[in-house]
This record gives sequence, structure tokens and C-alpha cells, in this order.
Amino acid sequence: MTVRILHTADWQLGKAFGQIPGDAGVLLRRQRLQPVARIAALARERAVDAVLVAGDVFETDAVSDDTLGRMVEAMRDYHGPWVLLPGNHDPALAEGVWQRLQRRRLPDNILPALEARPLLLADGRLAILPAPLTRRHEVRDLTEAFDHMETPPGAVRVGLAHGSVQNRLPEAAEAYNPISDRRAELARLDYLALGDWHGTLEVAPRTWYAGTPEPDRFKANDAGNCLIVTLPGPGAEPQVERVPVGHYRWLQLDFSLHQEQDLAALEAALATLGEPLAQKVVALDLRGTLSLGLRQRLDELLDHWGPRLHVLKVNADALHPEATAADLEQIDSSGFLHQAIARLQQIQADPHHPDRPFAAAALQRLYRTYLATRD
Repeated sequence: MTVRILHTADWQLGKAFGQIPGDAGVLLRRQRLQPVARIAALARERAVDAVLVAGDVFETDAVSDDTLGRMVEAMRDYHGPWVLLPGNHDPALAEGVWQRLQRRRLPDNILPALEARPLLLADGRLAILPAPLTRRHEVRDLTEAFDHMETPPGAVRVGLAHGSVQNRLPEAAEAYNPISDRRAELARLDYLALGDWHGTLEVAPRTWYAGTPEPDRFKANDAGNCLIVTLPGPGAEPQVERVPVGHYRWLQLDFSLHQEQDLAALEAALATLGEPLAQKVVALDLRGTLSLGLRQRLDELLDHWGPRLHVLKVNADALHPEATAADLEQIDSSGFLHQAIARLQQIQADPHHPDRPFAAAALQRLYRTYLATRD
């Protein structure tokens, strides 16, 4: 009587990616729907008994009707039951996105779990115990209700919830929507399918976060997967398989730059990101001090790699240009220009001067402009 489910979560359809402008942000927004189609195809291929979406199906309650329709269309390849749980981004309000979804004449196999009552699937072999959020921030553990939910003898018990498992996640994790780290034990669950943490994680016995199927942040926490969970029977240990379904890969790189070898190391790191580069979203944090000449070469390096990546987001606030004698020898200065350079150098040399960052930037621009006009 083996039961097999596909566990996913945190689709956050309609996510805006406002911090990434232009076409790159548009493509990230469009990509949110693509994993749904890949999940549907995988569910059909692996003949799972149900797909469980553990909350935050939508980014906000105000997601567009067009997105709702496209989601339903993306799900059509799998004809078994889809159980959709409201999370903190899309709670089950009295009137909201879930009511709009239901008014779309949903296929019978799409089941929004808007009430905390068991759902019996797979001819009664699978009991889903949902804990839908009805508001964004809940201070009590809604999964406590699982302890008292009755299910038929012989059915595997699977909890479905969205929140933060207590005593197991980093301190930075959200404190609201608590879930006991003993819930699987206390509620006699064969498996607890969770959402909210965006990476794949076995957080407690029989308790897993699936993570978002499409990465959406630079944190390295094993995002971009869904889980195929095989449940041999009541009380048996679940068998959990990670399956990658994400498209883009988000990477955080940090470099300290001071000399020519550091630029070479940076370029080598970019060159080893692997193909396809167009699927890489890279945040590059730079610090250190570079001569004007090396800073010019850095800009050329970034201009070369930026268009090859989907996104190259550079933070150079802690990287300071410093004019050297060799830099200034390349600028044929006299009169006013000579005086301006001398004054900017004085300001740059004073670590307490409030205009020191602007002086360094001005020297860099002078250097770049002079080289451009000379060419």
C-alpha cells in the first residue's frame, strides 16, 4: 500500500523582483510559472498519488487574474490531486485570492486546503492534515490540531503546514507561525510537509522543507528542488528524493581587490561559473583599494561579463580607487586641471575628510575621461 507524493512549496507566483530592473527582472517574473509545468510533468512521470504545495503559492493576495489562469494551465499535465495550502503571503482571508481562484471553475483535482480538516486521497490510503494560515502572522502553533485529527486505520498521515520549526532554524528565521519540532511525533505523522524556508532541508525527524522550486535570493540554502516522498505504510520511515526543477542559479561572490593578481582571480571565478551563463544571477561584493589604472581594468572586465550573465549585481561601496603617481603621470595636466588633481589628492589622503569618497570617484572619472579623449 505504498503511497508516493510530490512535496513542493513557496512558488510565490507574481513575485515582482523590483530590485532587478529591465528585461532581466521581467524574465525572472515570467520564470516563476515555469517550475509549475515542470512539477506537473514530473508528477505524471513518477505517477505520484498527490502533489502537496505547502503554502505561499502566491506572492500576495493581490496577484493578477492572468497569473491565476496561467497557473491552472501550467498544472494541467498532472491529473491527480493538487493540494494547495494558504501561507503567510497568501493567507485564507474571508475574501481574497483563494475565493477568486475558486470562482474560475477550477478542475476538480485542484484542492485549496482552506480548512483545518483531513483530506482523504488515493482511495483512503493517504490522509492530508492541513494547517492553513488565515492571517500573515500567527503566534500559536496551528499544527497542534494535528494531534487530535482522526484518520482511517491503515492510512498514512501527512501533515501540511507553513511556518518556522522551533529550535531548529537559524535565529534569523521568522519567529511567527511557530511549529513544534516534535509535531511529527506528537501527531503520529508519517511525514510533515512544510513551506516557508526557501531551501530544501530535513529539519526534524520525518519533517522536511521542500524549498522554493525556483531560486529567488542569494542565500546558499539548496533552493530549486521539489521532493518525491515514498511512504511504504503507516509508521514506516519515509524515503525522500530531491529533484532539481529550478532554472536560474543565484550566486554570491565576495572579493578583496588590491593588485593585478586579484583581478585575474576574479575573472577566473567568473569563467568557472559554468554554462549556461545566461542562467546565472550573480551578486558581486567588492572591497579593497585599487589604483586608477586597475579600477579602469576592473570596469572593462565587468563590462565584458555583465551581458553574458542573466544578472551581474555589483556592490563596490567598499572598493576605493586610489590615485598613484603612475596613474597621474598618464594625465597631461597643467593649469586648472593640475590644481584640481592636487586638491582631490589632498582630500583623498585625509581619512577624516567628509568628501573623501567623492574625491576618489572624481579622480577615477578624470582618469577615465582623459584616456577616452586621448584615444
